[in-house]
Amino acid sequence: MARPARLNAAVAAADLSQAVAGWQRWLANERRAADHTADAYLRDLNGFLAFLADHLGGPPDLAALSDLAVGDFRAWLARRATGAHKKTSTARALSSVRSFFRYLDRAGLASNDAIRAVRGPKLPHSVPKPLTETEAAEALDHTAKLGSAPWVGCRDVAVLTLLYGCGLRIDEALGLDRRDAPTGDAMVIAGKGGKERVVPVLPAVRAAIDDYIAACPHDLAPDGPLFIGVRGKRLGARTVQLLMQRLRARLGLPESATPHALRHSFATHLLAAGGDLRTIQELLGHASLSTTQRYTDVDADALMKVYDQAHPRAAKR
Repeated sequence: MARPARLNAAVAAADLSQAVAGWQRWLANERRAADHTADAYLRDLNGFLAFLADHLGGPPDLAALSDLAVGDFRAWLARRATGAHKKTSTARALSSVRSFFRYLDRAGLASNDAIRAVRGPKLPHSVPKPLTETEAAEALDHTAKLGSAPWVGCRDVAVLTLLYGCGLRIDEALGLDRRDAPTGDAMVIAGKGGKERVVPVLPAVRAAIDDYIAACPHDLAPDGPLFIGVRGKRLGARTVQLLMQRLRARLGLPESATPHALRHSFATHLLAAGGDLRTIQELLGHASLSTTQRYTDVDADALMKVYDQAHPRAAKR
């Protein structure tokens, strides 16, 4: 398991280090950010502060952050552009730094309007890469065979069935407690920022989770994790990622076949079958419809078939 990210004390003065610690607590307690998300933000901020220490000739403090000009931020972005950083990585790093400056402003620790004028790199239009219906079915059918023990196979089937059948993010699925296990036709999911949404639960999803609970040799306390590892601790995302890696090798699936691809598959297959964007937006927990609209680029042929079958003017063309 990767070690949690920590602030590099050599790149920040004492008052700034304390502010970073407060920001991390805010991310965890107020924003309810996943551990790996908070770690990624801190790694991005570490890189920014390391640049400033070199750029300014010493570790910055809160006053130095308040005095930064647009040119200082652009110099950091230019440094990243000359390195091996991808545009997507730089865009995320800028988002992390902006998050920190927003926190400083809210907390009354520092204020800097210059960062609002900084534009990140222009990103290419990204299209989700879902599995086909056949690939998704094969992945689920072969999952149990890869388990180190029968109950582990049941667990892995339950996790992947939940991702594909309900469109959950991996952190949402693995963050479920035993008491959250679905018993009816719907379940409440706490998504990004603690925002709750209700998702339907297919009988196949409920059955897979019930099979896992029945097979699990560990005592699953109501307020403890639903999905656990062989040592009884909450299952980590890395285990599920490695499972998908093994499935890719066994079934010849593309490199894009990741746990998150099952969420993409959930949305794409619903859309291709005639689901409307607003409903899918709610099911996925997207804050913006524009995020959901990316799925309209995935399977244009299938969408045209739905149009031809459903639109009242299609037959008159």
